[in-house]
Amino acid sequence: MTSIEDIARRLDSAAAAVKFGGRTLLHLDTNPVPDDWTHITKIDPEDEKQLPLCYPLYLQHTSAVEVGGSKDVTGNNTEETLELTADKPVPAFQEPSGPSHVTDRTRDLAAFLAIPEVLNGDAEALVGQLGAGVEHIRDEIAPKMIAERLPIGLGETVEDRLADFAATWMLEEAVFEAYIIMNPDSAAAREANVTEDDMLDPLAAKQRALAAERHLESELVYLEYSGTFGGEEAEAILESVSEGLAWSQLWYGGGLDDRENARRMLDAGADAIVVGNIFHEIAEEELAVAEDAVADLDFDADRSTVEEWVEENVDVEGSCAASYLSTNVDVPSPTDRARRYLVTTVRTWLAVQRLLEELDADPPSATGEIRRSLGDAAIPGRTPVTDAADEDLLTDVLVGILARRYGVEYDGLPVEHVSFELSEL
Repeated sequence: MTSIEDIARRLDSAAAAVKFGGRTLLHLDTNPVPDDWTHITKIDPEDEKQLPLCYPLYLQHTSAVEVGGSKDVTGNNTEETLELTADKPVPAFQEPSGPSHVTDRTRDLAAFLAIPEVLNGDAEALVGQLGAGVEHIRDEIAPKMIAERLPIGLGETVEDRLADFAATWMLEEAVFEAYIIMNPDSAAAREANVTEDDMLDPLAAKQRALAAERHLESELVYLEYSGTFGGEEAEAILESVSEGLAWSQLWYGGGLDDRENARRMLDAGADAIVVGNIFHEIAEEELAVAEDAVADLDFDADRSTVEEWVEENVDVEGSCAASYLSTNVDVPSPTDRARRYLVTTVRTWLAVQRLLEELDADPPSATGEIRRSLGDAAIPGRTPVTDAADEDLLTDVLVGILARRYGVEYDGLPVEHVSFELSEL
């Protein structure tokens, strides 16, 4: 007589056959990571890593946002960063560097969870953090989720089984991201105990990637140079790895801040490139530009006046804004676009200064008053940001910034992650 266990094993084998047959025999794309993603912007939740004021203008030129970092990351600041970026205007996914960074809220906001596995680090980097992550999901997230959704308690045994099922389901939905770390001086290398002895040549990298795809079922293989550009070495590894992969997506990250290098990595075989630091550097850059403009210009300066000022005072071609935009090889005229976005940001901040003169005379006591004042004011960035994000996001950001100035209670977007702020009265 066939047992329930026998039936379950047969079903499991049949499902595996369908999955692998679809990938290998029928060449079906069953990878949940979209193959049309070519440009990923990595945003670090660390409090010191800020977002530009009109950040959706820039993010409309990327395929997706990856939220994660190696230093000073918490579940709370990850939630806050996802609140600001998820679907504003592109999908955002979470790459946790520790189990506690995954919360029920980050799961709701993120398109998916990307779990890193370091192929050339120590055993802890490959399975230790994963084991801790499974434990965190099984013992903390899953029971909480079940308790919130069940109208009554079903008993410890049943709830434990449900938690096991929920944890397995969450991991089945997750994306596994197999890293090859090639900068031994990076924070990522230190986290994974990757040393000079662990550097891989193209053949060894290809073999690790094949193991990741066929055995670990990693949806992503990520060649990571962490802040340095891999150059010819990275090109050789990408060419080798891309020849072997049939289903996994191949990404490159490290030191990308211009079009030439981005194109080199794509031409070498990367399906997508990942750009990180240069995006946060836009925030630092535009803050300094806006502060100088406030000192030099009238608050009601028109567009042409601001454009002339930017032309005379900002090296737009050498700016971080232009560099970031140039890393997406499909963006036409990145310098002209950067100029337009910087002008929009300056004009928006000048309009805020003009509004302060009115609000300081009669300080608001509620966010509703601030929102009405903003609604009545001409805010140059409102329309382009709304067009990019499909919502009046800039007004929400400015309400938060102004609320902090006037000590008004505010429970909206976590604007402390935006570079611009106003001193309190």
